Order: sequence, then structure tokens, then C-alpha cells
Amino acid sequence: MVRVAVPSMLAAQADGQRTFDVEAETVGDALRGLPVADLVFNERGELKGHINVYVDGVDYRDHGDLDTPVADACQIRLVAMVSGG
Repeated sequence: MVRVAVPSMLAAQADGQRTFDVEAETVGDALRGLPVADLVFNERGELKGHINVYVDGVDYRDHGDLDTPVADACQIRLVAMVSGG
């Protein structure tokens, strides 16, 4: 079981729930198991550019890609980048 924490903008689309426990073998499995997965991935199934993913506090891109294995009880945090002018 992997715990995934989502930012408030995604939690608002999941009845305010900020954390989810999902069964997953990879980072991608964990994210696809979220009820807001359609807001995390684009139409090609790729992670949207404004979403950063941290696995146990480390940017997942430092260790691989969405196929990167996750250990039981790891913590995944999604962080939405904010921009504007």
C-alpha cells in the first residue's frame, strides 16, 4: 500500500480528500489509482507538465520515470506548480 498526498486544487475535485492509500508497484500505478488521475495525466497518458511528483521526499525524475518501482508504505506527494504574471 502506498500513500499519495495531493495538492488542494486536486483535493477539491475529490470531495476534499487530500491523501489516498492505493495498491501500486510503480509510481505510475499509484498515480493512475487516484480518483483524480484524469487531472494528473494528459490525453496521451503522460504526467501533466505542471505536476511535480516526490517519492519519500525525492523528485521521482531523479530515480527514473513512471515505471519506477515503489516500496510498500512509501509516501508520494504531488505538488502543482503555480505560474502567472
